[in-house]
Amino acid sequence: MTQSASEPVAFKKDTVLVIFGASGDLAKKETFPALFGLYSEGALDPSTKIICYARSNITVEKIREMCLPYCRKSTTGNDEAKMKEFFKMVSYVQGAYDTDDGYIRLRDEIESFEAERGVTEPHRVFYLAVPPSIFLTVAGQVKKNVYAENGITRVIVEKPFGDDLESSREMQKGFKPLFRPEEIFKVDHFLGKDDVRRLLTVRFANPFLNQSWNKDNIESVQVWFKEPFGAEGRGGFFDSTGIIRDVMQNHLLQILTLATMEEPIANNADAIRDAKVDLLKCMEPLGPENIVALGQYGRSVDGTKPSYLDDDTVLNKKSNCLTFTELTFAIHNDRWEGVPIVMRAGKGLDEDRVEIRIKYKKNTSGMFKGCTPNEFVIHFHPKPTIYMTFNTKAPGFDDKLHQINLDMTYAQEYKKDWVPEAYECLIKDAFLGNSANYVRDDELDVSWALFTPLLKYVEGPNAPEPEIYPYGSTGPKGILE
Repeated sequence: MTQSASEPVAFKKDTVLVIFGASGDLAKKETFPALFGLYSEGALDPSTKIICYARSNITVEKIREMCLPYCRKSTTGNDEAKMKEFFKMVSYVQGAYDTDDGYIRLRDEIESFEAERGVTEPHRVFYLAVPPSIFLTVAGQVKKNVYAENGITRVIVEKPFGDDLESSREMQKGFKPLFRPEEIFKVDHFLGKDDVRRLLTVRFANPFLNQSWNKDNIESVQVWFKEPFGAEGRGGFFDSTGIIRDVMQNHLLQILTLATMEEPIANNADAIRDAKVDLLKCMEPLGPENIVALGQYGRSVDGTKPSYLDDDTVLNKKSNCLTFTELTFAIHNDRWEGVPIVMRAGKGLDEDRVEIRIKYKKNTSGMFKGCTPNEFVIHFHPKPTIYMTFNTKAPGFDDKLHQINLDMTYAQEYKKDWVPEAYECLIKDAFLGNSANYVRDDELDVSWALFTPLLKYVEGPNAPEPEIYPYGSTGPKGILE
């Protein structure tokens, strides 16, 4: 079947969803809780068939036990009964990832379900919750053995998509002969967060904001990612990744792009992603001149928290892996030319926070010259909030200025509503064929082109030594405020 990319078909009844890597950590903590969340809120049709595929010799009951602690309560209650009904939709196929045998059994399972339901146009979603080293192996087997030749296939691929520009292009090259662009959905889970998705609405449905976000009014744009914990058992992964690859090249760049891009020409996936790519092309590749601070956390001041190198899972005890990085960017276009853009991210810090902060310029004339400048802030985590600082008169007879927050906290404003989690949104989008909140190849290409020169420098033979900062502190000295 030929599907128009501009008019995606929504998958509703009798969809088959196959989860590769179903016994793994991602499936346990994110994929299954998201599917149950969708089902319990009526957003996943009960006719859906969920097939787990992995090498492990386990049962559906075991999968249920594994994911149960990570499933949140529904807004409508009766979760125990819902859980029982949900897992009636689930089956399990054991098989290797690199040989045909398991995929043939998987094909039999799929075709048996579709025949039983009288499906004439199969709708199949394949979720690759597997390590990136076997993305192309699994994708090739999907195409060979279980691709919906007379229907519609969609493939959801988890990040990371390579670890630099060259490896990313190699991965894209491997996928191209297998699937059309509209069949591939590349995940960056930050794009599934409801508050990140709301950023475009906040900007462009409120013209007074968008019209004031420019070089004439804005002093700086700052994106912060802070975690109060360290590698803590993930040192093997993190030591080969570092903070730049882990969150800056993807999650934080997505937030920055949505906050600074021009308004898309239409409210559809291609227009939104075109606008993001256009913005990214206004940035120059990053290098040593963009570095403000590089750090690695040491032991806490009181000695109760270990240093990064003390982590048992960090095998290289001389590692210079960065757990903190602060960078400055420049966006070369009419809107943002000359405005400092600051991105910082760190682990082992003093708080848990992800935010973007738009700082307005000071008032330089008039009766309130020099008053405290305004800020527009979106907290994405842990407590989603939008607020703007606002100058007013203090109470009483005095004419002193007083700054308050005009505040909207989602938990208060939408306390009776079901607010979908990131993976709930992304899985639902894949079923709907909405790729706006997935990463397109050209966006992936330009984002890696920005960061690869910087990565080669900080990981190369002439890399600077990271500053050691205490676990639980605000980070290295000299960071910008």
